[in-house]
Amino acid sequence: MEFISKVHSVLMMSPKNTPVKKVESGSTVVFETLDCFSNFIQKEDQPFSSVGWDKINPATGPLYIEDAVKGDTLKVEILDIEIDSKGVMTTAPNLGVLGNIVTGETTKIIPIQDGKAIFNEKIHIPIKPMIGVIGTSPATEDIPTGTPGSHGGNMDCKKIIKGSTLYLPVNVPGALLSMGDLHAVMADGEIVICGLEIPGKVTVKVSVIKNTSLPLPMLQSEDKVITIASAETLDEAAKLATIHMHTFIVENMGLEIDEAGMLLSLVGELRICQVVDPLMTARMEFPQSIVDQYEYRMP
Repeated sequence: MEFISKVHSVLMMSPKNTPVKKVESGSTVVFETLDCFSNFIQKEDQPFSSVGWDKINPATGPLYIEDAVKGDTLKVEILDIEIDSKGVMTTAPNLGVLGNIVTGETTKIIPIQDGKAIFNEKIHIPIKPMIGVIGTSPATEDIPTGTPGSHGGNMDCKKIIKGSTLYLPVNVPGALLSMGDLHAVMADGEIVICGLEIPGKVTVKVSVIKNTSLPLPMLQSEDKVITIASAETLDEAAKLATIHMHTFIVENMGLEIDEAGMLLSLVGELRICQVVDPLMTARMEFPQSIVDQYEYRMP
């Protein structure tokens, strides 16, 4: 098993990034991650503004996967997510959905005890660790790790958890996979621009998939297949996620165009991932059980 330390992190997903490790397809790798504040906030008297945008959303990596070439698909099986014993949340004016309502900067340190986030003495929230930032390099441009896109990035999809499998595009040799921005728990929307931000370790198995066509990024959970899309508006992101799932159904399950649309309108669940990043992110969830009935198997 390979290990990448949190000291190796990037703030851009870029073809210019130098890989910190090279592995063969099928390898298992542990990514040690900083929280989205670069582990800088340790006390409640440290506001968001004390960190600086140059420290926000570091992603550990990148990892180079041998035999990955442009046009391939990178399969990332999330085997485990380990998190620290405490997490951080912040609010600040002009940030997030409530930016015009929040009047000051507030930082909250939230301990994790017995599998729950201790929000206060009355509210103990079951944790569900997830990966906020995970992606491959774009083909030519440099994209900040805080921005989502077709390469993945800061999708903040709460379904990217232990036991799920994420499919990402290979745009450059080696794919250049990076990840970070773990949350102990986060609701859809991430409305104050953060979940329960926390350091941790992610164990993944990375495999190069040849000669396949999936609408990427795409996620497989225990009971759903999920298309994820990001765009300037939530409306656009929702349409893209829906169109991508419709394409998947038509191309891989053999349904006619109109019939696939009808089915998607009956059982497809359109969800918000986040509405606070430079681009908005939505997802379309479709039952794995129906995919199974058509004997299609994800690669």
